[in-house]
Amino acid sequence: ILYTYQRRYLADTSRFKAGMWSRQTGKTFTTTLEAVLDVLEAEVEGRVSRWTILSVSRDRALDAMDNGVKLHLRAIGAAFEALDEPLDVDELAHVVRIGQRGSYIRAVASKPSTARGMSDNLILDEFAHHQDNRAIWTALLPVVSRPDLKLRVISTPNGRGDKFYEIMTAPDSPFSRHVVTIHDAVIDGLPRNIEELKRALGDPVAWAQEFECEFVDAATAWLTYDLIDGCEDPAAPGEYAGGPVYVGMDFAARGDLTVIAVLEQVGDVLWLRELIELRATSFAEQLATLDRVMRDYRVIRAALDQTGLGEMPVQEAQRRHGAYRVEGVLFSPARKLDMATALKEAMEDRRLRLPAGNAALRADLHSVQRVAGPTGAPRLVAERQDGSHADRFWALALAVGAASGGVPVYAYESVARRHFAPRVDDLDGARGRAGEWTGW
Repeated sequence: ILYTYQRRYLADTSRFKAGMWSRQTGKTFTTTLEAVLDVLEAEVEGRVSRWTILSVSRDRALDAMDNGVKLHLRAIGAAFEALDEPLDVDELAHVVRIGQRGSYIRAVASKPSTARGMSDNLILDEFAHHQDNRAIWTALLPVVSRPDLKLRVISTPNGRGDKFYEIMTAPDSPFSRHVVTIHDAVIDGLPRNIEELKRALGDPVAWAQEFECEFVDAATAWLTYDLIDGCEDPAAPGEYAGGPVYVGMDFAARGDLTVIAVLEQVGDVLWLRELIELRATSFAEQLATLDRVMRDYRVIRAALDQTGLGEMPVQEAQRRHGAYRVEGVLFSPARKLDMATALKEAMEDRRLRLPAGNAALRADLHSVQRVAGPTGAPRLVAERQDGSHADRFWALALAVGAASGGVPVYAYESVARRHFAPRVDDLDGARGRAGEWTGW
């Protein structure tokens, strides 16, 4: 039994078709039925029809075959052969072969390398939830360049800014678009108790996204534009007032940016006094820039990315400025989440002041997305855009993290008075040379 919205979707034979449907309204069920009917029709007419389903995971691909394709074929009474075939070195395709002419429907976990070698009709299942769906889109669009091939994109929303959002909202989109909210589906006969579902979920943001098909920025963006707007201040960066300073530095060798964020604490508020961006510079130049920051400000704590290529410059920075002031931070998933949480909480409490109108900074801060990891714990990811891989975000997060767990001001000033020199091998125990203090 098909409901009215499902029949309406099946009756649309457009070459490019997109469906944004509420959870549990049968979008995969309906779209796999369309593929089955197309293949059977081709067999009757003596043609070959081939479909590939790109799913968000291998388990999801298998589910699309078992509870979609095979279910329909058995209900219709069509003969088929089901098997798993190697797609590349470490990937299997779940395949159903129909008839003697080579028609098939197959499902596979989605990734850009998988999409490139295909020449089939395509179904992108839950496309908004595919990791790096822009890269997948770039790889697959030539696949359906032949005018006889069809493309189906189906999903619930997953925040703003990804490729599915563009498909569903672009005014000049070539797609025939179908939107089915939970309210639409119930009106068309789907038996669901909307109020009971809403109360059970207990999350207005998740309800708006998963059941009412709204693109909710807060659903995936770690820092929403509303949150960023609330921390922008026309008075920033302002003049350095001589207060305690916390520094974050994200290293890069090539491609990405090296970024140094300089935060001055004024009362309980952190002001971004400098955001230094270095591209394609040597480690010597990067460390020289850090030296200048350490001389020009009362730096209480500097947190530097020690992951991978950051190992050597962090050791050198600690040699120059002391391990008591310079902390190396290894970017494990747990540590990244801690730093990002400290940054988010500072912004929610309006304890951070950012310069207004810095488009690159805004884009970087908004680029970090929250996704569910394998265990269900949140994981933070960001696509590379405009030559940055959220480098400004992480420099700022390092600086806020340094301020959140840094050395108390009195401890630092005690050490500084004892050694009275900015360029010492180790503020924990080295002897400075009197008269060389130039920073304050």
